[in-house]
Amino acid sequence: MRIAVIDGQGGGIGKAIVEKLRRELPEDMEIIALGTNALATSFMLKAGANEGATGENAIVFNAGKVDIIMGTVAIIAANSMLGELTPVMAKAIAESPAKKVLLPLNRCNIDIVGADKSQPLPHLIDSAIQNIKALF
Repeated sequence: MRIAVIDGQGGGIGKAIVEKLRRELPEDMEIIALGTNALATSFMLKAGANEGATGENAIVFNAGKVDIIMGTVAIIAANSMLGELTPVMAKAIAESPAKKVLLPLNRCNIDIVGADKSQPLPHLIDSAIQNIKALF
């Protein structure tokens, strides 16, 4: 199974996701770090991703080649992350046949009704990992 973790800005959320995936899932799970910038990709690689690539073409190219895509809800919102996530990236991610496991962080002015906004990031990541474990 191949999981793409997509992040931008400083890469902290992607790094935390990759670290948790590495600890919780089987070693043969392939994790691909896809960053909107080199810093985000670098942090995810250091956290244990098998491979990494940066930029619009890398995200568009790989979105359809993985089984699961993880990140925040911002990765399906055009021009989120202060414009780092382009409309082309958002479209490729949203249209990918991959299962999307997204963290409901409200940093792109999207409010997800029913999402527990009081949960800290580590708890959201734990819930996302449990969701992925249930897939296999």
